[in-house]
Amino acid sequence: MGDSLFAMHKLAGGSVGTRLRAALDAYLVDNSTGGARYFYRLPISGALGLNITRQYRRGDWDWVVMGGGGNDLWFGCGCNRCERRMDRMISGDGRRGVIPGLASRARQDGAQVLLVGYMRTPGNGSPIEHCADEGDTLDARLARLAGLDAGVHFLPLADMVPHGDLSYHAVDRIHPSFRGSRAIARRIARVIAAESGASLVSRNAGAAN
Repeated sequence: MGDSLFAMHKLAGGSVGTRLRAALDAYLVDNSTGGARYFYRLPISGALGLNITRQYRRGDWDWVVMGGGGNDLWFGCGCNRCERRMDRMISGDGRRGVIPGLASRARQDGAQVLLVGYMRTPGNGSPIEHCADEGDTLDARLARLAGLDAGVHFLPLADMVPHGDLSYHAVDRIHPSFRGSRAIARRIARVIAAESGASLVSRNAGAAN
């Protein structure tokens, strides 16, 4: 579940979900949607995926992979006075907010949860360059949430893009390129495989992204 970090290149067969499905050789449902937010009020388009909390479908999942929050901060508060919006998504201690609530729903269904952070800009100019502090704060809170439950894991992407390397981003320097999506999927696959105690998750394992 998530926004364009996961959904980018979906139609071209190069999204994170598509790459992850191949890497794990597993059944995977990808409900990520470009432009999705945790706080989205319109009911019909929200039900179609623009509300991340409504992307979750209850089921017998082994893993639920969650991303998102960037659109809430960038569009929801314009990277200005983001503290209240951040607190509504996830509190400073990681215990309260829509993200912990959604993770708790998945855990109650028996799934392990993987929270995925955002990759950073390549340092050569980006419309979201000034959002780096908010990204660091969100990462820290997600890590605290993961520390509260052995079945919740956090995967940061802050170190993925080498400084000055434009190849991990699309031309807008916000979204992942094909290479970026592949690299994100590989990192997710490694975490799931390691936590599952195998080199690859079995073909019968279920994952929701």
